[in-house]
Amino acid sequence: MATVLRPLEEAKEPPLPVNVEAEKALLGALLIENRLLEELGVPLDEPHFAEPLHGRIFTQIRRLFDQNMLASPVTLKPLFASDPTLAELGGQAYLTGLTEDPAVLLVARDCARQIHDLALLRALIRLGTELVTRAADTSAGVEPRQQIEEAEHALFRIADTGDVSGGAQPFHAAAEKAVRMIDRAKRSGGSISGITTGFTGLNRALGGLQRSDLIVLAGRPAMGKTALATNIAFNAAWRHALDRDEGRDTGTGAPVAFFSLEMSADQLAARILAQRSQLNSERLRKGEISQDEFNRLARAADELQHLPLLIDDTPALTVAGLRTRARRLKRQRGIGLVVVDYLQLLQGTSRQADGSRVQEISEITRGLKTLAKELDVPVLALSQLSRQVEVRPDKRPQLADLRESGTIEQDADIVLFVFREEYYHAQKRPSDPASDDFRKWQDEEYRLRGLAEVIVGKNRHGATRIIDMVFMSEFASFGDAAEEG
Repeated sequence: MATVLRPLEEAKEPPLPVNVEAEKALLGALLIENRLLEELGVPLDEPHFAEPLHGRIFTQIRRLFDQNMLASPVTLKPLFASDPTLAELGGQAYLTGLTEDPAVLLVARDCARQIHDLALLRALIRLGTELVTRAADTSAGVEPRQQIEEAEHALFRIADTGDVSGGAQPFHAAAEKAVRMIDRAKRSGGSISGITTGFTGLNRALGGLQRSDLIVLAGRPAMGKTALATNIAFNAAWRHALDRDEGRDTGTGAPVAFFSLEMSADQLAARILAQRSQLNSERLRKGEISQDEFNRLARAADELQHLPLLIDDTPALTVAGLRTRARRLKRQRGIGLVVVDYLQLLQGTSRQADGSRVQEISEITRGLKTLAKELDVPVLALSQLSRQVEVRPDKRPQLADLRESGTIEQDADIVLFVFREEYYHAQKRPSDPASDDFRKWQDEEYRLRGLAEVIVGKNRHGATRIIDMVFMSEFASFGDAAEEG
Protein backbone atom coordinates (compact mmCIF):
# COMPACT_ATOMS: atom_id res chain seq x y z
CA MET A 1 0.00 0.00 0.00
CA ALA A 2 1.32 3.41 -0.94
CA THR A 3 2.19 5.83 1.84
CA VAL A 4 0.18 9.05 1.77
CA LEU A 5 2.22 12.10 2.75
CA ARG A 6 0.20 14.58 4.77
CA PRO A 7 1.14 18.16 5.57
CA LEU A 8 2.49 18.77 9.02
CA GLU A 9 0.02 20.33 11.40
CA GLU A 10 1.14 23.58 12.89
CA ALA A 11 2.67 22.84 16.24
CA LYS A 12 1.35 24.79 19.17
CA GLU A 13 4.06 26.77 20.88
CA PRO A 14 4.73 25.30 24.33
CA PRO A 15 4.41 27.63 27.31
CA LEU A 16 7.75 29.10 28.36
CA PRO A 17 8.98 27.96 31.80
CA VAL A 18 9.09 30.94 34.18
CA ASN A 19 8.95 31.58 37.91
CA VAL A 20 8.20 35.24 38.50
CA GLU A 21 7.90 34.63 42.26
CA ALA A 22 11.49 33.33 42.37
CA GLU A 23 12.63 36.46 40.53
CA LYS A 24 10.82 38.69 43.04
CA ALA A 25 12.28 36.72 45.97
CA LEU A 26 15.82 37.06 44.62
CA LEU A 27 15.46 40.79 44.02
CA GLY A 28 14.03 41.22 47.53
CA ALA A 29 17.00 39.34 49.03
CA LEU A 30 19.48 41.46 47.07
CA LEU A 31 17.82 44.68 48.17
CA ILE A 32 17.96 43.54 51.79
CA GLU A 33 21.56 42.33 51.57
CA ASN A 34 23.55 43.63 48.58
CA ARG A 35 26.55 41.38 49.30
CA LEU A 36 24.55 38.35 48.21
CA LEU A 37 25.45 39.40 44.65
CA GLU A 38 28.87 37.87 45.27
CA GLU A 39 27.44 34.56 46.51
CA LEU A 40 24.82 33.62 43.92
CA GLY A 41 26.87 30.75 42.50
CA VAL A 42 25.62 31.20 38.93
CA PRO A 43 26.30 33.92 36.33
CA LEU A 44 23.13 35.99 36.15
CA ASP A 45 22.44 38.85 33.79
CA GLU A 46 19.43 40.89 32.72
CA PRO A 47 18.28 38.51 29.91
CA HIS A 48 18.00 35.62 32.39
CA PHE A 49 14.90 37.21 33.94
CA ALA A 50 11.60 36.31 32.28
CA GLU A 51 10.01 39.58 33.43
CA PRO A 52 11.94 42.42 31.69
CA LEU A 53 11.28 44.80 34.61
CA HIS A 54 12.97 42.37 36.99
CA GLY A 55 15.96 42.21 34.66
CA ARG A 56 16.23 46.01 34.70
CA ILE A 57 15.97 46.11 38.49
CA PHE A 58 18.71 43.46 38.80
CA THR A 59 20.98 45.46 36.48
CA GLN A 60 20.55 48.64 38.54
CA ILE A 61 21.17 46.77 41.82
CA ARG A 62 24.41 45.38 40.43
CA ARG A 63 25.46 48.77 39.01
CA LEU A 64 24.97 50.50 42.37
CA PHE A 65 26.81 47.67 44.14
CA ASP A 66 29.76 47.95 41.71
CA GLN A 67 29.92 51.67 42.50
CA ASN A 68 30.06 50.93 46.26
CA MET A 69 26.63 52.46 46.74
CA LEU A 70 23.72 50.99 48.70
CA ALA A 71 21.04 49.42 46.50
CA SER A 72 17.66 49.81 48.21
CA PRO A 73 14.09 50.75 47.23
CA VAL A 74 14.97 54.35 48.11
CA THR A 75 18.13 54.55 45.95
CA LEU A 76 16.41 52.72 43.09
CA LYS A 77 13.40 55.06 43.04
CA PRO A 78 14.94 57.89 40.95
CA LEU A 79 16.42 55.37 38.51
CA PHE A 80 12.90 54.11 37.65
CA ALA A 81 11.04 57.40 37.81
CA SER A 82 10.16 57.18 34.11
CA ASP A 83 9.71 53.41 33.86
CA PRO A 84 6.10 52.83 32.68
CA THR A 85 5.99 49.17 33.71
CA LEU A 86 6.98 49.91 37.29
CA ALA A 87 4.52 52.80 37.40
CA GLU A 88 1.68 50.44 36.42
CA LEU A 89 2.65 48.07 39.24
CA GLY A 90 2.67 50.78 41.90
CA GLY A 91 6.06 52.39 41.54
CA GLN A 92 7.90 52.79 44.84
CA ALA A 93 5.42 50.55 46.61
CA TYR A 94 6.35 47.61 44.35
CA LEU A 95 10.05 48.03 45.13
CA THR A 96 9.34 48.27 48.87
CA GLY A 97 7.08 45.22 48.68
CA LEU A 98 9.98 43.12 47.41
CA THR A 99 11.75 43.51 50.77
CA GLU A 100 8.80 42.80 53.09
CA ASP A 101 9.70 39.14 53.76
CA PRO A 102 13.19 38.70 55.28
CA ALA A 103 12.88 34.92 54.74
CA VAL A 104 13.87 35.44 51.09
CA LEU A 105 17.48 35.72 52.32
CA LEU A 106 17.44 31.96 52.96
CA VAL A 107 16.46 31.01 49.42
CA ALA A 108 18.45 33.56 47.41
CA ARG A 109 20.96 31.04 45.99
CA ASP A 110 18.26 28.52 45.13
CA CYS A 111 16.22 31.21 43.39
CA ALA A 112 19.25 32.36 41.43
CA ARG A 113 19.96 28.80 40.25
CA GLN A 114 16.34 28.30 39.19
CA ILE A 115 16.21 31.63 37.34
CA HIS A 116 19.40 30.68 35.49
CA ASP A 117 18.18 27.17 34.62
CA LEU A 118 14.76 28.35 33.45
CA ALA A 119 16.44 30.91 31.21
CA LEU A 120 18.45 28.10 29.57
CA LEU A 121 15.27 26.08 29.06
CA ARG A 122 13.57 29.07 27.43
CA ALA A 123 16.59 29.50 25.18
CA LEU A 124 16.35 25.83 24.18
CA ILE A 125 12.64 26.16 23.41
CA ARG A 126 13.21 29.25 21.28
CA LEU A 127 16.05 27.50 19.44
CA GLY A 128 13.92 24.39 18.87
CA THR A 129 11.03 26.45 17.56
CA GLU A 130 13.34 28.32 15.22
CA LEU A 131 14.84 25.06 13.95
CA VAL A 132 11.41 23.61 13.22
CA THR A 133 10.37 26.76 11.38
CA ARG A 134 13.54 26.90 9.29
CA ALA A 135 13.50 23.18 8.50
CA ALA A 136 9.88 23.38 7.33
CA ASP A 137 10.56 26.39 5.07
CA THR A 138 11.54 25.16 1.61
CA SER A 139 10.87 28.46 -0.17
CA ALA A 140 14.60 29.27 -0.12
CA GLY A 141 17.53 26.97 -0.87
CA VAL A 142 17.41 23.86 1.32
CA GLU A 143 20.76 23.46 3.10
CA PRO A 144 20.21 20.91 5.88
CA ARG A 145 23.92 20.48 6.67
CA GLN A 146 24.34 24.21 7.18
CA GLN A 147 21.26 24.27 9.43
CA ILE A 148 22.72 21.40 11.46
CA GLU A 149 26.04 23.28 11.83
CA GLU A 150 24.27 26.44 12.98
CA ALA A 151 22.08 24.48 15.40
CA GLU A 152 25.07 22.76 16.98
CA HIS A 153 26.86 26.11 17.26
CA ALA A 154 23.87 27.61 19.09
CA LEU A 155 23.56 24.57 21.36
CA PHE A 156 27.27 24.68 22.17
CA ARG A 157 27.03 28.33 23.16
CA ILE A 158 24.08 27.65 25.47
CA ALA A 159 25.66 24.52 27.00
CA ASP A 160 29.18 25.90 27.41
CA THR A 161 28.54 29.38 28.68
CA GLY A 162 24.89 29.60 29.64
CA ASP A 163 24.80 32.72 27.49
CA VAL A 164 21.24 33.32 26.32
CA SER A 165 21.88 36.75 24.89
CA GLY A 166 25.36 36.98 23.36
CA GLY A 167 26.83 40.42 22.74
CA ALA A 168 29.56 42.41 24.46
CA GLN A 169 31.16 41.63 27.79
CA PRO A 170 32.09 44.26 30.39
CA PHE A 171 35.72 45.32 30.65
CA HIS A 172 36.14 43.92 34.14
CA ALA A 173 35.37 40.40 32.85
CA ALA A 174 38.02 40.71 30.12
CA ALA A 175 40.46 42.21 32.62
CA GLU A 176 39.99 39.26 34.99
CA LYS A 177 40.89 36.84 32.18
CA ALA A 178 43.98 38.92 31.36
CA VAL A 179 45.10 38.87 35.00
CA ARG A 180 44.64 35.08 35.16
CA MET A 181 46.72 34.71 32.00
CA ILE A 182 49.52 36.86 33.46
CA ASP A 183 49.35 34.89 36.71
CA ARG A 184 49.84 31.62 34.77
CA ALA A 185 52.92 33.09 33.10
CA LYS A 186 54.29 34.20 36.47
CA ARG A 187 53.71 30.78 38.07
CA SER A 188 55.38 29.02 35.13
CA GLY A 189 58.60 30.98 35.64
CA GLY A 190 57.78 34.01 33.54
CA SER A 191 57.67 32.40 30.10
CA ILE A 192 54.34 30.63 29.46
CA SER A 193 50.90 32.19 29.65
CA GLY A 194 49.24 29.80 27.19
CA ILE A 195 49.49 26.13 26.22
CA THR A 196 53.05 24.83 26.22
CA THR A 197 54.73 23.80 22.98
CA GLY A 198 57.26 21.75 24.92
CA PHE A 199 60.14 23.76 23.41
CA THR A 200 61.93 26.38 25.49
CA GLY A 201 62.77 28.64 22.53
CA LEU A 202 59.24 28.61 21.14
CA ASN A 203 57.68 29.16 24.56
CA ARG A 204 59.94 32.16 25.18
CA ALA A 205 59.14 33.64 21.79
CA LEU A 206 55.37 33.10 21.95
CA GLY A 207 54.60 32.72 25.65
CA GLY A 208 53.03 29.38 24.69
CA LEU A 209 50.08 28.98 22.34
CA GLN A 210 47.52 31.59 23.33
CA ARG A 211 43.84 30.83 23.65
CA SER A 212 41.64 32.08 20.77
CA ASP A 213 44.72 32.41 18.49
CA LEU A 214 45.02 30.93 15.00
CA ILE A 215 48.64 29.80 14.59
CA VAL A 216 49.73 28.85 11.08
CA LEU A 217 52.76 26.54 10.79
CA ALA A 218 54.00 26.61 7.20
CA GLY A 219 56.82 25.10 5.19
CA ARG A 220 57.76 23.34 2.00
CA PRO A 221 57.46 19.52 1.79
CA ALA A 222 60.07 17.56 3.80
CA MET A 223 60.76 20.49 6.17
CA GLY A 224 59.17 18.67 9.13
CA LYS A 225 55.85 20.51 9.57
CA THR A 226 53.94 17.42 10.66
CA ALA A 227 56.79 16.29 12.92
CA LEU A 228 56.85 19.65 14.73
CA ALA A 229 53.06 19.80 15.02
CA THR A 230 52.99 16.24 16.37
CA ASN A 231 55.69 17.13 18.91
CA ILE A 232 53.71 20.18 20.06
CA ALA A 233 50.45 18.20 20.31
CA PHE A 234 52.15 15.44 22.29
CA ASN A 235 53.91 17.88 24.65
CA ALA A 236 50.67 19.74 25.46
CA ALA A 237 48.76 16.49 26.07
CA TRP A 238 51.65 15.00 28.11
CA ARG A 239 51.86 18.11 30.30
CA HIS A 240 48.12 17.84 30.98
CA ALA A 241 48.44 14.14 31.82
CA LEU A 242 51.31 14.83 34.27
CA ASP A 243 49.35 17.62 35.97
CA ARG A 244 46.32 15.34 36.24
CA ASP A 245 48.32 12.46 37.74
CA GLU A 246 50.13 14.76 40.19
CA GLY A 247 46.91 16.49 41.26
CA ARG A 248 47.89 19.97 40.12
CA ASP A 249 46.94 22.37 37.36
CA THR A 250 49.66 24.54 35.84
CA GLY A 251 47.27 25.59 33.08
CA THR A 252 49.97 24.95 30.46
CA GLY A 253 48.80 21.52 29.32
CA ALA A 254 45.58 20.55 27.60
CA PRO A 255 43.75 17.66 25.93
CA VAL A 256 44.43 17.92 22.19
CA ALA A 257 42.29 17.23 19.12
CA PHE A 258 44.48 16.40 16.11
CA PHE A 259 42.69 16.48 12.75
CA SER A 260 44.98 14.58 10.38
CA LEU A 261 43.77 14.95 6.81
CA GLU A 262 47.02 13.65 5.32
CA MET A 263 48.17 10.79 7.55
CA SER A 264 46.07 8.01 9.08
CA ALA A 265 45.61 7.81 12.84
CA ASP A 266 47.80 4.71 13.12
CA GLN A 267 50.62 6.35 11.12
CA LEU A 268 50.49 9.38 13.40
CA ALA A 269 50.44 7.16 16.48
CA ALA A 270 53.46 5.24 15.14
CA ARG A 271 55.37 8.52 14.83
CA ILE A 272 54.60 9.42 18.42
CA LEU A 273 55.60 5.98 19.64
CA ALA A 274 58.87 6.19 17.68
CA GLN A 275 59.66 9.53 19.30
CA ARG A 276 58.75 8.33 22.76
CA SER A 277 60.68 5.05 22.55
CA GLN A 278 63.61 6.66 20.65
CA LEU A 279 63.37 4.18 17.79
CA ASN A 280 64.20 4.86 14.16
CA SER A 281 60.85 5.71 12.56
CA GLU A 282 61.77 4.26 9.16
CA ARG A 283 62.95 0.94 10.63
CA LEU A 284 59.89 0.87 12.82
CA ARG A 285 57.63 1.32 9.82
CA LYS A 286 59.33 -1.61 8.04
CA GLY A 287 59.29 -3.80 11.14
CA GLU A 288 63.11 -4.00 11.20
CA ILE A 289 63.45 -3.94 14.99
CA SER A 290 64.80 -6.37 17.57
CA GLN A 291 62.79 -7.96 20.36
CA ASP A 292 64.31 -5.54 22.88
CA GLU A 293 63.30 -2.60 20.69
CA PHE A 294 59.80 -4.05 20.34
CA ASN A 295 59.59 -4.30 24.12
CA ARG A 296 60.56 -0.62 24.37
CA LEU A 297 57.82 0.20 21.89
CA ALA A 298 55.27 -1.82 23.89
CA ARG A 299 56.27 -0.03 27.12
CA ALA A 300 55.86 3.34 25.40
CA ALA A 301 52.41 2.33 24.11
CA ASP A 302 51.37 1.23 27.61
CA GLU A 303 52.71 4.47 29.12
CA LEU A 304 50.69 6.56 26.67
CA GLN A 305 47.41 4.65 26.75
CA HIS A 306 45.70 7.43 28.73
CA LEU A 307 47.32 10.30 26.82
CA PRO A 308 44.60 12.93 26.17
CA LEU A 309 45.41 13.16 22.45
CA LEU A 310 42.43 12.54 20.18
CA ILE A 311 43.12 11.83 16.50
CA ASP A 312 40.50 12.33 13.77
CA ASP A 313 41.74 11.13 10.37
CA THR A 314 38.50 11.64 8.43
CA PRO A 315 39.46 12.45 4.81
CA ALA A 316 38.00 15.31 2.74
CA LEU A 317 36.70 17.05 5.85
CA THR A 318 34.93 20.39 5.40
CA VAL A 319 35.75 23.32 7.64
CA ALA A 320 32.15 23.27 8.86
CA GLY A 321 32.43 19.56 9.68
CA LEU A 322 35.70 20.15 11.52
CA ARG A 323 34.11 22.90 13.60
CA THR A 324 31.21 20.60 14.50
CA ARG A 325 33.56 17.83 15.62
CA ALA A 326 35.76 20.25 17.57
CA ARG A 327 32.76 21.71 19.40
CA ARG A 328 31.64 18.21 20.34
CA LEU A 329 35.12 17.30 21.63
CA LYS A 330 35.28 20.55 23.59
CA ARG A 331 31.96 19.77 25.22
CA GLN A 332 32.64 16.07 25.84
CA ARG A 333 36.42 15.90 26.41
CA GLY A 334 37.39 19.48 27.32
CA ILE A 335 40.00 19.89 24.56
CA GLY A 336 42.28 22.91 24.92
CA LEU A 337 44.22 22.74 21.63
CA VAL A 338 43.18 21.94 18.05
CA VAL A 339 45.74 20.89 15.41
CA VAL A 340 44.87 20.70 11.70
CA ASP A 341 47.21 18.91 9.27
CA TYR A 342 46.88 20.53 6.87
CA LEU A 343 44.88 23.59 5.88
CA GLN A 344 44.85 23.09 2.09
CA LEU A 345 43.27 19.63 2.47
CA LEU A 346 40.19 21.09 4.13
CA GLN A 347 37.19 21.84 1.97
CA GLY A 348 34.91 24.86 2.04
CA THR A 349 31.24 24.97 1.11
CA SER A 350 30.79 24.89 -2.64
CA ARG A 351 28.27 27.69 -2.57
CA GLN A 352 30.60 30.10 -0.81
CA ALA A 353 33.74 29.03 -2.63
CA ASP A 354 31.97 29.49 -5.99
CA GLY A 355 34.64 27.47 -7.75
CA SER A 356 37.50 29.76 -6.67
CA ARG A 357 40.23 28.12 -4.60
CA VAL A 358 41.34 31.51 -3.26
CA GLN A 359 37.84 32.20 -1.93
CA GLU A 360 37.65 28.68 -0.53
CA ILE A 361 40.92 29.08 1.40
CA SER A 362 39.68 32.45 2.66
CA GLU A 363 36.55 30.76 3.97
CA ILE A 364 38.62 28.03 5.63
CA THR A 365 41.00 30.41 7.42
CA ARG A 366 38.09 32.56 8.62
CA GLY A 367 36.37 29.41 9.85
CA LEU A 368 39.45 28.28 11.78
CA LYS A 369 39.90 31.71 13.37
CA THR A 370 36.22 31.74 14.33
CA LEU A 371 36.63 28.28 15.86
CA ALA A 372 39.60 29.46 17.94
CA LYS A 373 37.59 32.35 19.36
CA GLU A 374 34.41 30.34 19.81
CA LEU A 375 36.07 27.52 21.77
CA ASP A 376 38.65 29.85 23.39
CA VAL A 377 41.49 27.49 22.42
CA PRO A 378 44.55 27.88 20.20
CA VAL A 379 44.15 26.38 16.73
CA LEU A 380 47.42 25.25 15.11
CA ALA A 381 46.91 24.84 11.35
CA LEU A 382 49.63 23.55 9.03
CA SER A 383 50.00 25.10 5.59
CA GLN A 384 51.89 24.45 2.39
CA LEU A 385 54.05 27.14 0.78
CA SER A 386 54.13 28.08 -2.89
CA ARG A 387 56.90 26.87 -5.20
CA GLN A 388 58.40 30.35 -5.53
CA VAL A 389 60.55 29.51 -2.50
CA GLU A 390 62.50 27.06 -4.65
CA VAL A 391 63.55 29.61 -7.28
CA ARG A 392 65.17 32.06 -4.83
CA PRO A 393 68.85 31.79 -3.84
CA ASP A 394 67.82 32.20 -0.19
CA LYS A 395 65.29 29.46 0.48
CA ARG A 396 64.08 30.89 3.78
CA PRO A 397 60.30 31.31 3.49
CA GLN A 398 58.48 34.62 3.70
CA LEU A 399 54.87 35.63 4.33
CA ALA A 400 54.37 36.18 0.60
CA ASP A 401 55.07 32.46 0.07
CA LEU A 402 51.89 31.35 1.85
CA ARG A 403 50.06 29.32 -0.73
CA GLU A 404 46.81 30.29 -2.50
CA SER A 405 45.54 33.11 -0.35
CA GLY A 406 46.71 36.28 1.37
CA THR A 407 43.93 35.79 3.91
CA ILE A 408 46.06 33.12 5.62
CA GLU A 409 48.45 35.87 6.65
CA GLN A 410 45.57 38.21 7.40
CA ASP A 411 43.54 35.84 9.60
CA ALA A 412 46.46 34.23 11.44
CA ASP A 413 47.59 35.70 14.74
CA ILE A 414 50.96 33.96 14.43
CA VAL A 415 52.72 32.58 11.36
CA LEU A 416 55.60 30.14 11.88
CA PHE A 417 57.86 28.77 9.14
CA VAL A 418 59.94 25.58 9.42
CA PHE A 419 63.22 25.76 7.53
CA ARG A 420 66.07 23.21 7.25
CA GLU A 421 68.99 24.37 5.12
CA GLU A 422 70.40 20.84 5.34
CA TYR A 423 67.64 19.65 2.97
CA TYR A 424 68.60 22.13 0.24
CA HIS A 425 72.33 21.63 0.76
CA ALA A 426 71.94 17.89 0.10
CA GLN A 427 70.69 18.72 -3.40
CA LYS A 428 73.99 20.48 -4.22
CA ARG A 429 76.14 17.37 -3.70
CA PRO A 430 79.05 17.37 -6.25
CA SER A 431 79.31 14.29 -8.45
CA ASP A 432 83.09 13.75 -7.93
CA PRO A 433 83.85 12.52 -4.37
CA ALA A 434 87.58 13.25 -4.88
CA SER A 435 87.18 16.93 -5.76
CA ASP A 436 87.80 19.93 -3.51
CA ASP A 437 84.23 21.00 -4.09
CA PHE A 438 83.02 17.73 -2.60
CA ARG A 439 85.16 18.18 0.52
CA LYS A 440 83.86 21.73 0.98
CA TRP A 441 80.33 20.45 0.48
CA GLN A 442 80.95 17.68 3.01
CA ASP A 443 82.30 20.11 5.62
CA GLU A 444 79.20 22.25 5.20
CA GLU A 445 76.99 19.16 5.44
CA TYR A 446 78.52 18.29 8.82
CA ARG A 447 77.89 21.84 10.03
CA LEU A 448 74.26 21.84 8.91
CA ARG A 449 73.39 18.32 9.99
CA GLY A 450 70.40 18.36 12.31
CA LEU A 451 70.08 22.16 12.34
CA ALA A 452 66.62 23.63 11.90
CA GLU A 453 65.01 27.04 12.21
CA VAL A 454 61.52 28.04 13.22
CA ILE A 455 60.96 31.50 11.81
CA VAL A 456 58.31 33.65 13.49
CA GLY A 457 57.14 35.55 10.40
CA LYS A 458 54.17 37.22 12.10
CA ASN A 459 53.41 37.67 15.77
CA ARG A 460 50.40 39.71 16.76
CA HIS A 461 51.55 39.66 20.39
CA GLY A 462 55.22 40.49 20.01
CA ALA A 463 58.33 40.57 17.87
CA THR A 464 59.29 38.35 14.96
CA ARG A 465 62.45 36.29 15.34
CA ILE A 466 64.29 33.11 14.36
CA ILE A 467 64.46 30.19 16.81
CA ASP A 468 67.25 27.66 16.42
CA MET A 469 66.20 24.06 16.87
CA VAL A 470 67.43 20.54 16.22
CA PHE A 471 65.76 18.08 13.85
CA MET A 472 66.42 14.41 14.56
CA SER A 473 65.52 12.79 11.26
CA GLU A 474 65.82 9.22 12.55
CA PHE A 475 63.00 9.89 15.03
CA ALA A 476 61.15 12.48 12.88
CA SER A 477 61.35 14.73 15.94
CA PHE A 478 62.45 18.22 16.95
CA GLY A 479 64.36 19.38 20.01
CA ASP A 480 65.64 22.56 21.62
CA ALA A 481 69.00 23.59 20.15
CA ALA A 482 70.43 24.48 23.55
CA GLU A 483 69.47 21.11 25.05
CA GLU A 484 70.69 19.11 22.09
CA GLY A 485 73.93 21.03 21.72
